[in-house]
Amino acid sequence: MHDKDRLSIAVMGAGLIGCYIGGVLAAGGARVTLIGRPAYLAAIRANGLRVSDASGRDTLVAAEVVLTESPAAAAAADVVLITVKSDATAEAAAALAPHIAAGTPVLSLQNGADNVAAIAAALPEARAFAGMVPFSVAERGPGHFHQATGSPVQIGTDPALDRFADALTAGGLPPVRSADMDGVLWGKLLVNLNNAINALSGKTLAQEFADRDYRRAWALSIAEALDLLKAAGIRPASVLPLPVERMPLLLSLPNFLYRRIAARQKATVDRHARTSMADDLARGRRTEVDHLNGAVVRLAERLGRKAPVNAKLVELMRAAEAGAPPIPGKRLRQALAASTRA
Repeated sequence: MHDKDRLSIAVMGAGLIGCYIGGVLAAGGARVTLIGRPAYLAAIRANGLRVSDASGRDTLVAAEVVLTESPAAAAAADVVLITVKSDATAEAAAALAPHIAAGTPVLSLQNGADNVAAIAAALPEARAFAGMVPFSVAERGPGHFHQATGSPVQIGTDPALDRFADALTAGGLPPVRSADMDGVLWGKLLVNLNNAINALSGKTLAQEFADRDYRRAWALSIAEALDLLKAAGIRPASVLPLPVERMPLLLSLPNFLYRRIAARQKATVDRHARTSMADDLARGRRTEVDHLNGAVVRLAERLGRKAPVNAKLVELMRAAEAGAPPIPGKRLRQALAASTRA
């Protein structure tokens, strides 16, 4: 392949997800520019860029990857990926605005359901698209980014994303193409309601899922959101093997039944995996809870209703950010159940 034929991709806000996706794309032959945090970039410069996953992949990326903190480096990109935290979406898009050519596809690979609107507002001449990354990424060592859970990336069916889809496939991460990305984003948001549960638990995902009380806490938040989405006429897509409408029931089952059904659904989780919200909490960063559980609260407000379970999770996460200790499963479940009776 001639160099001019290679797809050029810039990753704006390259943290755990961005560095991993960028590494996969570079391994598949794309020209990749990582616009990221100084600590991650310094680690890659010193150690190289390494990507691995739970299925056994472990690749030290041989291709050259441009590492920079300057948004101007996105000027020559055929596709721009935005992977910053949702709170920083508008700021990141505004920083890109002077450098992005009209018509350039800009793809959000972020949590939450409202990032594309923020990108489109800041980049009206670009083409903003939604993408969905269903897995978490852990930093196993300096410059080493590990995909800890399964399921494929999902992107839309617009032809403007065809070459990007081919680049992901070449890197060993073939995407699913969906004509209903709004449904996909809300389906992913329902899954991400667990991010707060996991962060508040102080445990790995595997440890959290082994505790029925934590699972029942997650089930309460999903059931509340599903009721509101139905009232709003929004149909969330199932982004996990199990239909999303059945998740509250599965999560509430006794441990022996849950383990049996989860094994049948091949719902395996890397034993080291935690959610991005847990990582942010551990690093003393502000979390994305306002864009996840908070989005459910805002949906309820638009409907003239309330979302006490998810509002309580926002409250508890803000307390955790201020230094509150982890919450045992039974106490968390009881606090959420009590919020519905208040």
